[in-house]
Amino acid sequence: MNLKEHIEKFDELHPEYSEDIDYTDKLFAGIDELESVIQDRDRIIENLKNESTELKNQILALQKEKSNILEELKKSGWLENKVTLSSKYKGNIKTILGEIKVVDTKIISMLTTVGRKKQANQKLTWKGWLTIPENRYLYEINESVAKDVYNATTEYIRRNFEDRKISRGGGAVTEKNYSLTFSGNAGGGSLNNHVTTNFNPDTYNLNLGFTVSYWVRPDEIGNTMFAFGRKHANNQRFTFGINRKRQSFFGIGSNTGVKSWVNMDTPVEESLLDESGDYWNLKTDGTWYHIVVTYDDRSDTSSSTARKVYVNGVLRQTDNFNWSNTGGSTDGMIFGGRRTSGNQYDNGWACGLQDVAIFNTAKDSDWVANVYRGKSETDLSGDSGIVGYWRFNEGSGTTAYDSSGNGNHGTLTAESGDTTDYPTWSTDKP
Repeated sequence: MNLKEHIEKFDELHPEYSEDIDYTDKLFAGIDELESVIQDRDRIIENLKNESTELKNQILALQKEKSNILEELKKSGWLENKVTLSSKYKGNIKTILGEIKVVDTKIISMLTTVGRKKQANQKLTWKGWLTIPENRYLYEINESVAKDVYNATTEYIRRNFEDRKISRGGGAVTEKNYSLTFSGNAGGGSLNNHVTTNFNPDTYNLNLGFTVSYWVRPDEIGNTMFAFGRKHANNQRFTFGINRKRQSFFGIGSNTGVKSWVNMDTPVEESLLDESGDYWNLKTDGTWYHIVVTYDDRSDTSSSTARKVYVNGVLRQTDNFNWSNTGGSTDGMIFGGRRTSGNQYDNGWACGLQDVAIFNTAKDSDWVANVYRGKSETDLSGDSGIVGYWRFNEGSGTTAYDSSGNGNHGTLTAESGDTTDYPTWSTDKP
């Protein structure tokens, strides 16, 4: 018996209902609702198909771009022409996965900065960390770099937030805050203590623009003493210190410009100059100085650009030169002196250091003034372009952590080999 016959039989048995009610409408009402749901589902499926097609087109476009870049790399001899090629593609060269591992440090720095801002001070598991889109993209570009960033970020959060101690009295926060003191090697000193790192300025194309910011406390005054740096060759300097007793010395590339120190608390007047034209205001009485050196951003090395020197938030010197030659060195930078070719410690400086930050872009005068304001350190780990950051806040141990995410952690050491001769942690700070 079909559905119609059932309905007719029902009408025959119940004539009292058959005159006013159309049972077929009620019986098929649910079917109409189901058809509506099916239509909605079909629309959703159609939208998904369209989005899938669009995504496939985007993937094809990216694959084409990857192929073009790879072909250009093969034709150009990219090892010899990396700067030219980078300029041509305006810094957008990414890792060619499975082919040539070329990592654009500016992209990595940008992804690291945005990812950290989204993470804030929340400690995440590796799986949770990868749920942040920028971190996931970084992982797809270079798995090793992503893991280094994750580990450095986790360690930074642990040290700077989880290790804070709340006092029982008024609930005030006591945070670890230290500096690192070096012995230098003046007067035939035997300690020659320093901190070794694998930070190589060539890796981050700093000759296309950089900022170096640090706090230093001079404990001695002499000739050719460095707070930190690397000198692989005369045309590959990256050194920061003093020379001629009370002048600053910043060796960048082949330029060895010597600039005068000026105490921020003393007005800049001609009467302060001695007969040799030097400012004699650098003190060894425990005064901390904030130093910033910038090298203006540029797309290639075909012409000179400006280097600016700030002391205690004020621009003191500007000069122009071309840092054109990089590469050829695998030596890392050290703190407490400078490293020469062959990993040799050289020209140490007895001084205190804190908050050494290096960026692959030039910061402006407002940024410098804001960092200096208050005459104390500022957490710069979230700033754009950061490629190296040593706060020296550990307070103990033999490791000075790099909080930039690039994993160039420092190791405390001394030429004597005696651990008691290592650089010392100090609660003295700016």
